[in-house]
Amino acid sequence: MPPLARADEIVEWTATALSQAIHARALSCVEVLDAYCAQIDRLNPVVNALVAFADCDVLRAQARGLDERLARGESLGPLHGFPQAPKDIMPVAGMVTTKGSPIFAGQVPQADAVVFERMRAGGSLFVARTNSPEFGLGGHTYNPVYGTTRNAFDPARSAGGSSGGAGVAVALRMLPVADGSDMMGSLRTPAAFNNVYGLRTSVGCVPHGPTEEVFFQQFSVAGPMARNIPDLALLLSVQAGFDARLPLTRRSEGRQDWSAALERGWRGARIGWLGDLNGHLPTEPGLLDTCRAALRHFADIGCAVEEVVPAFDFERLWNAWIDLRSFAVAGANGPLCDDPAKRALLKAEAVWEIKRGRALSAMQVYDAARVRSAWYETLRRLFDTYDFLVLPAAQVFPFDATLDWPHAVGGRAMDTYHRWMQCVVPATMAGLPALAAPAGFGPQGLPAGLQIIGPAQADLAVLQIGHAYDQASGYARQRSPLLG
Repeated sequence: MPPLARADEIVEWTATALSQAIHARALSCVEVLDAYCAQIDRLNPVVNALVAFADCDVLRAQARGLDERLARGESLGPLHGFPQAPKDIMPVAGMVTTKGSPIFAGQVPQADAVVFERMRAGGSLFVARTNSPEFGLGGHTYNPVYGTTRNAFDPARSAGGSSGGAGVAVALRMLPVADGSDMMGSLRTPAAFNNVYGLRTSVGCVPHGPTEEVFFQQFSVAGPMARNIPDLALLLSVQAGFDARLPLTRRSEGRQDWSAALERGWRGARIGWLGDLNGHLPTEPGLLDTCRAALRHFADIGCAVEEVVPAFDFERLWNAWIDLRSFAVAGANGPLCDDPAKRALLKAEAVWEIKRGRALSAMQVYDAARVRSAWYETLRRLFDTYDFLVLPAAQVFPFDATLDWPHAVGGRAMDTYHRWMQCVVPATMAGLPALAAPAGFGPQGLPAGLQIIGPAQADLAVLQIGHAYDQASGYARQRSPLLG
């Protein structure tokens, strides 16, 4: 790696190579910051992925301080000197945290969420926030505070959501890696829409919070986004691990280096292709064919791919999911509806979720949890036969950015604002790790993605097969035309 690389070269390096160069002192943290700021200045006005920028003079002073620490032989970890932009959903000390809502437009927290606390302590420079829809609701990143985030491959299209700003920033080299969160595909949809990787971690792998409720909340998880699997693993190594404030997180001996064992053979491994669940999931024309064509790369690395449909009532699963989701959303945001002034500022989907959640009885919530448990058991038995399960990461290609959400898919009307994302529910409801991986480009040249779902707590195995798939397919190496 050249010691005097140009700014446009620096942002093209993988995160792994960037970390090595910083630690070898072939590249200063100030140079890295300047390179990424130049890329942000060039491309962010086109896509609006990053918002709420930090002061440049303060950032440069912090970068100089990080260089001085390295000169003394002190490294804070693999993210030392990395420009990062925490997703604008969870709190960051000293930075505006709006959650995409005008209700919180001036909110400046005094403490970090755990995952941001770890990234900050690991030497990250927080240059901005990544844009998100209001309260993270919906798979399309727009809000009344910062506006719409545009797709990295076609700015007329949606970036996905809710980690839309993160996905676009990674795809356009405005960040080396990015954090995100995922309740209903919020890491997976934008990864699919922007031709990058996003990992929905299994429950307890990465701390998500703390929040006012730390036991029932098992759906929203934090995780990494990156252009390749080693970079994804690098960020995960900082994010993951037990935190006593969040009792469902998992304890391990020391901090795990997730990138240490990515290479592995796959001869004889079995992949279960779920497809559109035997027609249950409507898909945009060309989407399923694009995803099915990508399956050949699993065969290339030695896997056998077989079509399979779990024996389950998928409509029953969906109804259980929206009950549990509304229950969680109403619990976290319900008081906002009690204040008429605040309620007037909420988007219609948030009001719908809160009203729906508050109308549920305790037994309805318990019955939904029973369906969830039965679904987990169905998949647990399926993993006795298959090593991984695969299905599309989104049911549509990136859609018109001026829409609120797709109201029809494959000629079928969508009865809720999030029904078009139903394909992400199977992994979420079972609490399983799911990697969104690029699946190539459809008939109109727009990105598509696959979900690779592993058994309970098999996050490392999912990364391992994702790495082999990435090397075989090469899809993620296709650059956005905006990069020139």
